[in-house]
Amino acid sequence: MHTIWLPSIEGRDGPKYKALAEAIRDAIGDETLEVQQKLPPVRDLAWDLKITPGTVARAYTLLTDEGVLEAAVGRGTFVALPKPKAESESKADYLSDVLTVAPSIERRPDVARLTSPQLPDVGQAKLIQQHMGQVAANPRSGVMHYPNRKTFKPAREAVQHWLRGTPLGALDEEDIVLSHGGQNGVSLALQSILTGPSPVVLVEELSYPGFRRAAALLRAEVIAIPMDSDGMIPEAIAAVAKSHTVQAICTSPEVHNPTGLFTPVSRREEIVEVARAHDIQIIEDDCYRMGASRAPSYRMLAPERGWYVSSISKTLTPALRIGFVVAPKPSVPALRRSAEHGFFGLATPLADLAERLLNDPNVAECAAKVNAVFSQYVQTCVNHLGAYDVTWHKDVPFLWLRLPEGWRASAFCQAAEVERVQIRPAEEFAGRDARALHAVRIAINAQIDLEHFEAAIMRLRELLDNPSERIGV
Repeated sequence: MHTIWLPSIEGRDGPKYKALAEAIRDAIGDETLEVQQKLPPVRDLAWDLKITPGTVARAYTLLTDEGVLEAAVGRGTFVALPKPKAESESKADYLSDVLTVAPSIERRPDVARLTSPQLPDVGQAKLIQQHMGQVAANPRSGVMHYPNRKTFKPAREAVQHWLRGTPLGALDEEDIVLSHGGQNGVSLALQSILTGPSPVVLVEELSYPGFRRAAALLRAEVIAIPMDSDGMIPEAIAAVAKSHTVQAICTSPEVHNPTGLFTPVSRREEIVEVARAHDIQIIEDDCYRMGASRAPSYRMLAPERGWYVSSISKTLTPALRIGFVVAPKPSVPALRRSAEHGFFGLATPLADLAERLLNDPNVAECAAKVNAVFSQYVQTCVNHLGAYDVTWHKDVPFLWLRLPEGWRASAFCQAAEVERVQIRPAEEFAGRDARALHAVRIAINAQIDLEHFEAAIMRLRELLDNPSERIGV
């Protein structure tokens, strides 16, 4: 049920968002607003009250956190059912205990954190909990033994099943090693490849920061390669390889992080040709792809030197830290040694959980629903930011925005922070000495209800429309 209720905030003390929150509490108290009644959309109420959408969103968020309102993704904001007194007191006591133990806990729920994609719960949480309970009750691998290759075979087979449809070439379960997420997978691949006192790793000039961090841990030199709209420029790779001992390329050809660009098969083939000429291994990070692959992987194009890394962090949950590395056939023993000598393998209950989860027929449906929700949020961004230079794809949980004249990336991020929106500037994806680009990455946070998310994007649009003159100087 929708309401035509319109509050008045005139004469109320304090900030406007608190005044609006007080007016909503009063309307619920005198039953002007009934339980489960839908409140007006953020934009409509902001228009009627002649205040900003951000003010309305902040009031709704405040009351949602108090339990006065409840937000349903894609449906709106409603008056919440009253909670029993004992439950309310218990929750208050619990929060008090948490804040006493961890005083640094975030207490600004009105801030829209769009720095890293946050997945919606479309049923996968319950599914994971069910499998965790079943593993706890009857773990296939037991709880009294070290991990070993034989024990993990069912989990590797589950990963192989999960990767069906991904163009990886000939794939056996023995080619797979489980890792603690995608970042650990990149580190394992580099550990298996790099040799000698001064190895060199190539990355795109804008790239996932984890590539640089993994290489730095192994004391490798990182060199950034110029890009165009298709990805790394092959001639630039060849030029560096002539003067350096290049051993690995780290790249994200399906969904480039942070620009969202896609590397077509023709460019991949050119890069493979250069890699073969200079004996360079290619590590492909595919963690951000949510839809179908659009081109053969490097492992399929170059079976002797193509490595594949992915995880379930962007499709199901980042909490479990379940990732996987697929090595080229000649390098499988080296990859196994890196994992076994480094940490013996995943904890056996976690491997058992991976097996059960990735074999569950409902998991693919959950992943598809996650992608559908992300797509809805992406479309909301495009509706408001599409007039600007923005790169996006419905199957990618972030957007790349090149800022208009008058804005520098760092200044825009600072201004967005003032408006309670957190995003990442281009320099976070570039090397320390790289030329500053005036662009930002906006990640999709689907744990914010759509109305509040849209209000945050509208605040960014307002900044884009009204750049500060001094910033462009």
